[in-house]
Amino acid sequence: MNPELTHWTGPQGLPRFDLIEDSDFAPAFDRELAGAEAAIEAIAANPEPASFENTVAAMELAEDGLNRVLSVFYNLVGVDSNPRRQELQRDFAPRLADYSSRITMDPRLYARVKAVAQTADQLAPQDRRITELALRNLTRAGAGLDEAGRKRMAQISARMAVLTTEFAQNVLTDERDYVLPIPDDRLAGLPDWLLRAMRAAAKERGLAGQIVTLNRSLIVPFLEYSQERGLRETAFKAWAARGSGDGAGGAATNNLPLITEILALRHERAQLLGYQDFAAYKLEPEMAGDAQTVEDLLMQVWGPATRRAAEDEAKLTAMLRDDGVNGPLEPWDWRLYAERLRQREHDFDAAQVTPYLTLDAMLGAVFDVAHKLYRLEFEAFEAPLLSPDVRAWRVTRDGQLMAIFLGDFFARPSKRSGAWCSALQMQHKIGKGQRPIVVNVCNFTPPEQAGAPAFLSWDDAHTLFHEFGHATHHILSDVTWPSIAGTSVAQDFVELPSQLYEHWLEQPAVLDAHARHFETGAPLPADLRDRLLAAGNADAGFSTTEYLESALVDLALHRGAPARDAMARQAEVLAELGAPGAIPMRHATPHFAHVFSGNSYASGYYSYMWSEVMDADAFAAFEETGDIFDPETARRLEDTILSKGGSQPADELWIAFRERMPGVEALLRGRGLI
Repeated sequence: MNPELTHWTGPQGLPRFDLIEDSDFAPAFDRELAGAEAAIEAIAANPEPASFENTVAAMELAEDGLNRVLSVFYNLVGVDSNPRRQELQRDFAPRLADYSSRITMDPRLYARVKAVAQTADQLAPQDRRITELALRNLTRAGAGLDEAGRKRMAQISARMAVLTTEFAQNVLTDERDYVLPIPDDRLAGLPDWLLRAMRAAAKERGLAGQIVTLNRSLIVPFLEYSQERGLRETAFKAWAARGSGDGAGGAATNNLPLITEILALRHERAQLLGYQDFAAYKLEPEMAGDAQTVEDLLMQVWGPATRRAAEDEAKLTAMLRDDGVNGPLEPWDWRLYAERLRQREHDFDAAQVTPYLTLDAMLGAVFDVAHKLYRLEFEAFEAPLLSPDVRAWRVTRDGQLMAIFLGDFFARPSKRSGAWCSALQMQHKIGKGQRPIVVNVCNFTPPEQAGAPAFLSWDDAHTLFHEFGHATHHILSDVTWPSIAGTSVAQDFVELPSQLYEHWLEQPAVLDAHARHFETGAPLPADLRDRLLAAGNADAGFSTTEYLESALVDLALHRGAPARDAMARQAEVLAELGAPGAIPMRHATPHFAHVFSGNSYASGYYSYMWSEVMDADAFAAFEETGDIFDPETARRLEDTILSKGGSQPADELWIAFRERMPGVEALLRGRGLI
């Protein structure tokens, strides 16, 4: 076995990715899986009476080697997939599910954890917390069921692992394989920065000219600026078709049969555990608590959002008529005319801002905000990383190491879409302890040539800040146990730090200091900055509506009996809502990776808005001081939330920071919907 997979010897304790081959993963996985199984078996079979140390604490340490192997592997699969890695992923998934099922449904282990939990009031607070969570996890996994129930739960877990892996790979295939060449005589309306990005995408694929791919950082601005309605329609329909059987992969990447089976298995799992449906099961441990509470929140926003969207649709349709189009406003029209409306009503063209939003400039802003709030320092260093264009920084405070931060910012055909934050290594204080290794992954359009600046859209800049907000949750983590470190919190609380961090991007002081023209170095002109910020909510009706559609469909798919036809159920929900035809779901069901490539956001896509209710109120705490970098408020935020991980229930952490629960009004005001 390649020892580099478990004993990382690279700079700053990183894995030596240059010494790891795909052929290394299978033997390392076999060995470490066997080692973890042996360690867990020793805990379960221990003849000594159950104690915190020999049971719950021992469980925290049992899988360290396996976790290190899987951390390297799954980070690579996400950012640089290939057929061999996909094959390994399909092999590992059911075996990991089987292993997990045997642990979480072992009656011996369950009895031991239950015995420790009965004396939990004698434990230190964090020890008591991980004991309570361990018992809850075992119970929700089915450890308390009879033998037949445990057997069926194991079968469900194994099958789900296969289905969710296949779902994700199908979406990746459709995104990777689609290319729309744009002829030289059909470039009307496209700004120079977008043309450079389209040519860079073509060059990366060995093609001439310029192309549109399904990378969000490319297709969205194409839809915003292209005057070629037919090409916009072609590109949009390809984007919407991912995973439907009509995408680039055809029937081979059709996710609809997978979705039907996933929904049925989730429902069966919930009912085996005594819940009415999967939504009831999933939401029980979250801040929201139940599906009705979630629906009530979303519907409080639905009315204001769709009213604003209807007002905008009337304006956009009139503009469409002025262009001589007599048919209805279509989804592939909305972004173009919304951008024109923004320009008209706010005297603002987003293309004017992009030359000031280079990746390096916005990284400088991200790091400067972290320094002002939390006194963090960032020092770049060289290392063999996941891909040649990944960058690394050593993060310190007062000379002490806080974390290693990796940034993988550019789209590539082998990377799955979207943006996310992961950790190669979690923070903990066991033994000598360890600091986290955090990875931010984005899909920005790479520069046309090596050494040239990479340009971000305003949406991209928000994504950069958002993912670094997640990173702060890891970097500032200060808990004893890895299972409650960093972002290991309730799903509807995890987006609070990320969405809160986005607020600083929109502050004039931050833009004035860091938004610089890529050629002249001149700062973003104050009048352009003010128009940019004033136009920030110009299309809030659209963006809020498309999000709510996805969140409400997700919730509906997991309430009651499972849908036999997910697309019919999707259509039914949208019809009941009276959803605008020109505003489709942000993530249609066949490519809704949040929900169907894993379980984290299943019945939980609402959590972005749940967290936004809090992030609007949290930023108000800074504004109330008159200083958006107020050190006392930043220290309280770190002490009560960012350093605590999942060491306390989320509502307790929030109240410790803000001393009250928030209402939806701040969110509506922040989005300009009231």
